[in-house]
Amino acid sequence: MEKVLEFLKQAGVYYLATVEGDQPRVRPFGTAHVFEGKLYIQTGKIKPTSKQIAANPKVEICAFKNGEWLRVSGELAEDDRVEARKSMLDAYPELRGMYNENDGNTQVFFFKNATATFSSFAKAPETLTF
Repeated sequence: MEKVLEFLKQAGVYYLATVEGDQPRVRPFGTAHVFEGKLYIQTGKIKPTSKQIAANPKVEICAFKNGEWLRVSGELAEDDRVEARKSMLDAYPELRGMYNENDGNTQVFFFKNATATFSSFAKAPETLTF
């Protein structure tokens, strides 16, 4: 999982795909954090992303850097503990202008049943599960 986190941090931006009804929705994200051995992302409860994940927790993220890309697919599970939200915001202090761990809006999710695939045009894919 550390290799996944390192890739996402180096890429800076990844794209999160969710589903709304029968329509895929994709948007850029930047938060990726390991807390208690799990890969977390963050959003706001007031955003459509939150509602889409609640309706269907199966998601995929994709990031690209230096001719390589990473796809992580799995299910997201909310962690509603203040410690999890605080850990994420401590890792991304620039978000504190919009979020705080006790605002009722900050929401963090961790991946479960996840598969990460590292790919490029130059070598065979490498797959990890967590």
